[in-house]
Amino acid sequence: MDALQKELKRERYKRRFRKLLKSTVNALIVVAAVAALIATLVLPVLQIAGTSMEPNLNDGDIVLLVKTKDLETGDLCAFYYSNKILIKRVIAAPGDYIWIESDGTVFLNGNALDEPYITQKALGECDVEFPYQVPENCYFVMGDQRETSIDSRSSVIGCIPEDQLIGKMFCKIWPLSEFEFID
Repeated sequence: MDALQKELKRERYKRRFRKLLKSTVNALIVVAAVAALIATLVLPVLQIAGTSMEPNLNDGDIVLLVKTKDLETGDLCAFYYSNKILIKRVIAAPGDYIWIESDGTVFLNGNALDEPYITQKALGECDVEFPYQVPENCYFVMGDQRETSIDSRSSVIGCIPEDQLIGKMFCKIWPLSEFEFID
């Protein structure tokens, strides 16, 4: 009789263990699916590749974006270009006039921009004629590494249409020692 009691107890334990394991796996699948949906639809996560945004964003940094099309001058934004995702800084909004001097000084609607985020001014690769008016529903963007960045100054990329925008940078999450929220 003791042997039968022990065997019944063992079977009940196995059944409870399987049920607990199954519910745990199901919960993990749901959490992973919700996280994937949030990362895809609301807060995309990107890893920086390249040097066009140095010194503010370095190769390998990981950033979090918020999906929005409400961009202002100075915001870092991500957009689709030729099956890639690029991150650049918004310099001018639709309808704005832009002028870039040969020394790299940027003028927006007649006023020189204060650009504390760049280390060196440069005209870089530029085939745009100035003054240049940003077309409707487009943004003029530039990398922070002005000498080497290919951006709206080049007709290869040009101004970025709103429908190609992914969103603006919300925070830098990697490396952890440089974690910061972006205004």
